Amino acid sequence: MHENAGSNGDTPTAARRSFLTKLWIALGVAALLEFIGLGIAFIWPRKTRSAKIASDAVVTAGATDKFARGSVTAFIRGRFYLARLEDGGFLALSRKCTHLGCTVPWVASEKKFACPCHSSAFDITGAVISSPASRPLDIHPISIENNILRVDTGKRIRRRAHRVEQVTYAKKSA
Repeated sequence: MHENAGSNGDTPTAARRSFLTKLWIALGVAALLEFIGLGIAFIWPRKTRSAKIASDAVVTAGATDKFARGSVTAFIRGRFYLARLEDGGFLALSRKCTHLGCTVPWVASEKKFACPCHSSAFDITGAVISSPASRPLDIHPISIENNILRVDTGKRIRRRAHRVEQVTYAKKSA
């Protein structure tokens, strides 16, 4: 019936089927290469920013008397808040909500950290006062030498609850 179809079987249907077969093979190879690349990226050790982090890890916040009691100061470079409690103690609080990691701003008029994403709220110590966050804000270690505050942002401490021993106090000079 089809005399002009050619001896190699190149009918329009066969040509389309051949094209689609080649397309599926190409897509399969691309997916396989992507899967192999993801596997290698997962196994291969990452180069960390440890040299940069090490140099920027310790942030000098300033003199202890520079911070008023009951105040919260944002440190953009270190990505933390320095809270001075009413009793004179200090906490370096992470700016990330413990629910999903959104940045929590300090709302001075309400004296709380309020997460804009899901309405979690934290008091000046980072303790949860409104869920869905289930644990307090993370903290960074603070050292005070000669009344100068230094915050180690290279270390983050996960907390389950706020405890008094987490607060850093300046040593009283005799």
